[in-house]
Amino acid sequence: MIKPGPLEIGLILVIILIVFGVGKLPQVGAALGKSINAFKKGQSGEDLEEEATKKKTATKKTTKKKTAKKTASETKPEKTSGDAA
Repeated sequence: MIKPGPLEIGLILVIILIVFGVGKLPQVGAALGKSINAFKKGQSGEDLEEEATKKKTATKKTTKKKTAKKTASETKPEKTSGDAA
């Protein structure tokens, strides 16, 4: 594989600067870093373990919300048509 020299790297950086602009470069860099980390995690199999823990946490949160809604609806007094407002 051919390794790029300093001139080629500089040319690529100038093109990226022209395309994205100075304001977007930090966002592009952050997105690139996150995607590289996600790729590495996917290659090592860590992604599967994280998904399993996220699913467990998500099911616990939904059951807590359902229970909270039931108790809140049980404590609300019902209005009758005979009450004066």
